[in-house]
Amino acid sequence: MAQEEIIFPNNIRNIRLKRGMKMTELSRRANLSLSAVSKIEKGVRRLNQKQLLNICNILGCKLSDIFIKESDEVATQWQSEIKRRLNDNEDSGLKIFGSGLRKIRQQRGKTIAQAAKDAGMTLSVYHKIEVGQREIYENEIEPLAKSFTLSVSGMFDKIANLYKSGELNNQISKVKERVKSVLIPGNPVSGIDMHDGLYGAKLYDSARKKLVPVFGTPAGKTIKFKKSDETMIVAPVELEGRKGIYAVVPNTKHIGGFLPEKSYLFADINAKVAVGDMAICIDTEFDKLKSDDVATAQIVAVRQDAKGKIYGQGATASEKIIGKTMHKVIMIVME
Repeated sequence: MAQEEIIFPNNIRNIRLKRGMKMTELSRRANLSLSAVSKIEKGVRRLNQKQLLNICNILGCKLSDIFIKESDEVATQWQSEIKRRLNDNEDSGLKIFGSGLRKIRQQRGKTIAQAAKDAGMTLSVYHKIEVGQREIYENEIEPLAKSFTLSVSGMFDKIANLYKSGELNNQISKVKERVKSVLIPGNPVSGIDMHDGLYGAKLYDSARKKLVPVFGTPAGKTIKFKKSDETMIVAPVELEGRKGIYAVVPNTKHIGGFLPEKSYLFADINAKVAVGDMAICIDTEFDKLKSDDVATAQIVAVRQDAKGKIYGQGATASEKIIGKTMHKVIMIVME
């Protein structure tokens, strides 16, 4: 029997074990069945953006930690496992049958969606058959053949002839090339080559657009500012995909409680600051900050002195704050 194809190699299991968390706990907190979590960790089940971000939140890890990189020790293990499964499926003849079916479909000028519909199958089931991931049941053979205006014997004869002529070698080789894939975020060749695109890379990119890094957290009378993506939160819909956005957690007690507790301030590094704006005032030049550097920031109201110079006003009128960087606060959101 064919094994399920690995479509999402990931580090979820390793991260979970490092946290000392049982699969049953992850299943419960993620509101997923134990079987679903097991398949996700094995890389044979897809998950959507919401599920991915929820798992990151539960495990307390960065989005990029979930995805495998070439430098990860587990990458070689995943490649070996993918290769073994592909070879197992090919040895059973399913790769040959699936590649033959795909060749016939292409010769007929049909899309994969049209072929699935004509055969009375879901797109997912038909695709699994074409990639040699799923065996064919007896009651499915005739509808498949008829969908290409062939008899059952005619379909098998055509696939056999395609294989003998060597016309399927190129397609089978392309399947084998997927073994080279590991999920490297941002790498255009990342992911397993599915019919709907590079699943892993697409999932990372689409999920990443929904996240914003938290650069600042309260530290007494000021805010500890660190320019890294160690902590991420889901961005408000209005800010999704916008570049240059980050969040800080305000020190509400120091600034007089005019901001609600458990809130986030979202700042835009590209927005022009004007008098009357609220801003994040940082004591260091933002562009010179490295991910490991720690700076000090404060929440200020933007003011202008008699000479026309812009400055930040703190919690009181007498608290004049001059920083090297000032970013406009464009949104305040309750946690």
